[in-house]
Amino acid sequence: MNRSEPDVVIGTVVGPFGIKGEVKVKIETDFPERFMDLEKVWLQPETGPGRMADIESVRFHQGVALVKFVKCSDRNCAEDLRSAQLKIDRSEMVELDEDEFYVHDIIGLDVYTTDGQHLGQVTEVLKGAANDVYVTPRAMIPAVKQFVLEIDLAGGKMVVEPIEGLIEGE
Repeated sequence: MNRSEPDVVIGTVVGPFGIKGEVKVKIETDFPERFMDLEKVWLQPETGPGRMADIESVRFHQGVALVKFVKCSDRNCAEDLRSAQLKIDRSEMVELDEDEFYVHDIIGLDVYTTDGQHLGQVTEVLKGAANDVYVTPRAMIPAVKQFVLEIDLAGGKMVVEPIEGLIEGE
């Protein structure tokens, strides 16, 4: 890890699992298989300083990752990790295809219609069964090529086709 503290959250500890130090981790990545290759991860508790932690084992159970950390061998240790975030460095992120983007890259983009109307910044990305939806103060935009015409991460903007009825005030 290049920096002192990684900043990409891939999971959150929801509680202990069993009595041998395993924790249940809510998966917060589109690539849960990445947990199988992790040797260490940054553990950031809700309060106080974070630390690098070595991973002993990972397995999946009922939609969560069960993670066993080296030096955590009982339920009390696992309970102390409750609510801690598991973070990785950006350099460890899975490389995406050209037309794919990470949510944290989309949030904060300025959104404009093709006629130059500013719809505000993306404040949230709602996960949907068919597609995601980008939320701005003035609109909810389905994340499909029919409506999202351009995403310029370097320029910090997104250009969308105006959608009748989905823009507030129209």
